[in-house]
Amino acid sequence: MAMWDKIKDQAKTFQQSQGTRGAGGHGQQGHGQHGQQGFAGGSGSSSGGSKAQLIGLFKSQLASVKTELKSGAYRDASMAMCALVAAADGQVEPAERQRVEELIVTNEVLQNFPADQLRQRFNQHVDKLLANFELGRSEALQVIAKAAKKPAEARAVIQTGMVIAGADGVFEPAEQYAIREACTALGVPPSEFGV
Repeated sequence: MAMWDKIKDQAKTFQQSQGTRGAGGHGQQGHGQHGQQGFAGGSGSSSGGSKAQLIGLFKSQLASVKTELKSGAYRDASMAMCALVAAADGQVEPAERQRVEELIVTNEVLQNFPADQLRQRFNQHVDKLLANFELGRSEALQVIAKAAKKPAEARAVIQTGMVIAGADGVFEPAEQYAIREACTALGVPPSEFGV
């Protein structure tokens, strides 16, 4: 619970810094205000609500940079990130794989890419992780690291992972660990995302 509160504060700070950033800031500021109003109402009395709000906030942050997220590096890194989150505990049930696939192909920002490209890359990573977790993990992290050149993309990869991880309302320790590892690979401070 405390962790989600911490992330909320950080997300808010992040949103404010995004909102005042250079050109195109107007659109982002609009998103920022909208996100913050959501928080004003939730004092965190229900942890479910604050998680849903947080996921909503990450989604709105992603939507605000959607036009920048069209590179192959972002696509590949975010699919590797989703696979790491899905297989974080070392196993992926067929139903869970399908659920994450659905989340991926219906994600507003990922709709910049053809669904079959996304599915193929996600499943390739999941298959590798299930065949040999350590090897699959190091390959996924190498792919994730390729998005480090552009800070906006790097952060978006982590946010995409957080949205997928938090979609079921539970943020498992293994999922947090996977996100921390991705932050390290991308050179982004994990504290920015409360992990």
